[in-house]
Amino acid sequence: MTLEERQAKSPRSACGYCMGGELLGAFGIPICELGVSTLILFKEQSHPGRCIVAYRDHVSEITDLTAEERNAFMEDIHRAAKAIHAAFKPDKLNYGAYGDTGCHLHVHLVPKYEGGEEWGGVFAMNPGKVFLTDEEYAETIARIRAQL
Repeated sequence: MTLEERQAKSPRSACGYCMGGELLGAFGIPICELGVSTLILFKEQSHPGRCIVAYRDHVSEITDLTAEERNAFMEDIHRAAKAIHAAFKPDKLNYGAYGDTGCHLHVHLVPKYEGGEEWGGVFAMNPGKVFLTDEEYAETIARIRAQL
């Protein structure tokens, strides 16, 4: 499938990463802009510090990027991962790149804690267990921003 066919299948106007607002607010809170991406706090926080790095343009596949764009995207993922490690001290950080429903290039950064939620197994995409207060979301975002 070509880039144009993938974009037609999942239009930008239906994409939470592109449109923001309520579409994004259903699952995430923007933290900041990185080099070629947006860092987003995943609202469901059963894994404290879980975030998403979403590529700025509406592309579906990493193969849609030039080498320079791909390297810049990976640098953003690296920068976000270092901030999460510094802020939350997870025992492991899982990286998940999906998008077969939304078709917008993004990577989930999921901190895992030994003995904690799903340690030793694959993380659930949206377990729906832990949601924070507005103040707790703000504090979590501040911890991440302080490490960027």
